[in-house]
Parts: sequence; C-alpha cells; structure tokens
Amino acid sequence: MSNRPSRLTRHGLLTLATLPLLAALAAPAAAQRIREYATIDSLRHIQSVEPRMGPPGTVVDVYTENLPPQAKIHVGVGAMRAGFEALAEGTQEIWGEVSATVKVPRYANWQRPLVFIVFNGVFSPIGISDPFHVTDENGMVQRTGRITDEGLGCVTLRDNDQYVYALNGDLGDLEPGDEVVVEGSISLSGPCGGADAIEVVDWRKTG
Repeated sequence: MSNRPSRLTRHGLLTLATLPLLAALAAPAAAQRIREYATIDSLRHIQSVEPRMGPPGTVVDVYTENLPPQAKIHVGVGAMRAGFEALAEGTQEIWGEVSATVKVPRYANWQRPLVFIVFNGVFSPIGISDPFHVTDENGMVQRTGRITDEGLGCVTLRDNDQYVYALNGDLGDLEPGDEVVVEGSISLSGPCGGADAIEVVDWRKTG
C-alpha cells in the first residue's frame, strides 16, 4: 500500500437494495425539473455504448435494437441514485432501433461511473446501459467500496453503486469485508468472470 499523499477522498456507503432510479431532467425553458421513477428490472439493456470509458467531453455512440417503438426518444446520462440529464433526442427506426451520439458532460468525474438512459416522449425511462467509466486526465478511475468474495477466484471490489471490479496489482493484506478507496487504470470485460478490472496504483482502507 502506498503512503504517498493522494487525491483519495472518503464517501458514504450507498446500496441499491431496492434499486430505484431517480431521473431528473432539466427543463429547457425553466428551472423546473421532471422526476421519473423506475426499477432496474423494468428497464431494457442498451446493447451498445462506444466507447465505454474516457474523460469528460468524450463523444459516445449509443445504439440498441430492443426497445419498444416510441413516437419520440430522448437519451440522457447520469449516475445511479442521482439525477439524469437529457442530452439529446435519439432516432428510432421502423424496427425499433435507437441511435444517438452524445457527449459526456464536463461535470462528470473519475470517482464514479455514469450510465446512459433512454426515455420515451414523456420522459419515462425505458432503457439503461452498462456503466461508462469516466477517467481523469491520466486515464485513471477512483472507486469507493468493499472488498468481496464473488467466487471468481480473484480479488474483487463492489463499489457504492454495486458494480463489481476485479482488482490487480499490489493489494497488500486486503481481504473480504475491508472498506477501501482504490485508484488505477481500468480495462473492460477482463478474465475474472468478465468483470471490468482496475490495475490498482494506490489504495487505502476507510473502515
């Protein structure tokens, strides 16, 4: 474990036991905000987000073929248990294909992933993506959570948004149950059960 001064900060532990989503959309002509609730199970999986990592300002192509036909589609971005901002109107083809090109907001930070969400014309959420990993200027991410035993044969971290990461690098005496903050570079769909992996360069216990 490194003892150097770090940008690491501590965050309170969140859970998604009930899995509600709050989608808060800024109205274009007023400060009014629209709120919609849904459960993860009621949302279809957005099939393609390219790329799935990058700094604020990254241009992302969103595409999926599995959503019910809608008169109008909006694509937004946000974080679990937080507000979702509508970024653009998407297009839906005759067989239900949805596509949109959006930009990761400048306010996004490396401390937690974002998800893209598709709304219908009345801003009810109907689709949600895999996490997009916002990186800092050095291509790094920071995650806060708990070391777990997921039965995958590797050291894993379940973060405050309940995403699971495989951890690589010098992990010292970390063991299941430890609450930690980690920093490192991230790779997608690694060899440990297909989990996204963090090559850890710095960590500290928080519990």
